[in-house]
Amino acid sequence: MMAAGQGFEWMRRRAGWPLSLVDFVDVGGPDRLVIAPQDIRTADPTMAADIYAGYFAFAGKMVNTHGASPFEVPPPSPAWAANLAGFGWLRHLRAADTALARANGRVLVEDWIANCGRPSNTCDWEPRVIARRLLSWLSQSPLILEGADRQFYGRFMKNISRQASVLQRRLNEGPAGETRLLTLIALSEFSLCADGLNALQTRMSRLLGEELERQILADGGHIARNPQIIIDLLLDMLPLRQAYAARGVSAPPQLLNAIDRMMPMLRLFRLGDGSIALFNGMGATAPHDLATILAYDDARSAPLSNAPASGYQRLETGPAVLILDAGVAPPAEYSTKAHAGCLSFEFSFEAQRLIVNCGSPIESRLDLRDMARSTAAHSTLTMADTSSCQYAKGAGLNRLLEGRIISGPSKVTINRQSAEDCIAIEASHDGYERQFGVVHTRSLFLSTDGERLEGEDTIADSGRKVTSALLARYAIRFHLHPSVRARLREDRQAVELSTPSGQVWTFESEGYEIDLEESIYFAGSHGLGKTEQLVIHASRRDEGPIGWSLVKMSAE
Repeated sequence: MMAAGQGFEWMRRRAGWPLSLVDFVDVGGPDRLVIAPQDIRTADPTMAADIYAGYFAFAGKMVNTHGASPFEVPPPSPAWAANLAGFGWLRHLRAADTALARANGRVLVEDWIANCGRPSNTCDWEPRVIARRLLSWLSQSPLILEGADRQFYGRFMKNISRQASVLQRRLNEGPAGETRLLTLIALSEFSLCADGLNALQTRMSRLLGEELERQILADGGHIARNPQIIIDLLLDMLPLRQAYAARGVSAPPQLLNAIDRMMPMLRLFRLGDGSIALFNGMGATAPHDLATILAYDDARSAPLSNAPASGYQRLETGPAVLILDAGVAPPAEYSTKAHAGCLSFEFSFEAQRLIVNCGSPIESRLDLRDMARSTAAHSTLTMADTSSCQYAKGAGLNRLLEGRIISGPSKVTINRQSAEDCIAIEASHDGYERQFGVVHTRSLFLSTDGERLEGEDTIADSGRKVTSALLARYAIRFHLHPSVRARLREDRQAVELSTPSGQVWTFESEGYEIDLEESIYFAGSHGLGKTEQLVIHASRRDEGPIGWSLVKMSAE
């Protein structure tokens, strides 16, 4: 049914293709650019010297071209090739603000036009890469065009128009997920930057508004439930909003409303150290990009605490912050980066992160993606070493679905209450109902001073009889931040946790032994890192909830 539905959507969009092409062809190619949107991503001017010397570092891989064109050397990985062809690195050359950097940028653009400037089946002409390159060339056009002769200007405009034409054609072929939204952002920005594209601008604004309504949820979260997508979109949507203002054109109201909703949603994910919690594809936080985005939040909006549409809860008391994943699996076409972490949480106190998820690996380590997506890589309950989501993989139909979630939690209940001494939340999910006939319920109680966190995890029969699962064992995992040191007590009923800032916490279970096991932290600023996890093992034969607590000890 899923594949059939996708085929219908593909045919529906193809049916509208000829009319869409007529709309664009009627516009004709523009002769000049009239504005250059600001690129608000962080730039490092020192990288300009590396690029001039032929060193190109992307996605964890470094290539020395030894004087050859970077577009002719064999790429070390698909992610490296996509980053090179996306030209986001031009911002580093512009930040250097030297005649040499400007000349180098123009030469590299002309080099790409000569070597790769015609549509092909390479990654250079994939919709996401075209859109990223189009946005980069538009924002860095002052760097590229300053001092250029008339012939280069003409070649540049011809090629940028060709890219926009191909991108619109690909748009009608039906790119899925956030790629479609990125495509519309790029085409909308092109229609504003180039002269005489009023018809294209009107159409792209309408389509962009419709897509924002589809992908940005009522609470400001993205339908894929990935915090990184919110960051990436805002880095593109904020300059687009400025481009509308610069041209004196009314921006789609959906764009303005989406930005206003996404800011407090982004703040929901911030922990005490300012980083973003590791849910559903989020990796290491880029602090400069995050600071830039939040600087545009004129209202300094407070973080959301309850985001039911996106499926997240934030408990904040005193200096403590707890963020809980309490959402169903996203729609299949948006689920390629989603994780099986339902009812997992992250916890910080002041600027110290204590309990975390393992996060998502960098682009160069996609071989670890399946491991990072598993339930065991999250601070939640894992049933019989099985994830609460099942992913498509292998041949045939599953190959077409490309790692999408094919089954996962479809019903999550939430009950949140506040009292004088704590905030309490109870949540349950049915991700294990089909395989094991059980529902996982987690209760959390965070004291008003933030120094005591109590929890209970319960496995209860759902009414579905699954005989083979009657004796299944399960594990409740609490992954520690790499900076936290753990010492297991001899009776294995408690663990002492120490932080670099001098905090001391005690983790205890009620009647169950605790194991201290190795873990992997995928989201370190320098890549993979070792850490530890606290694990409570139990069996379905054990009755009642499993209680645990995390308590801050008083300084001596």
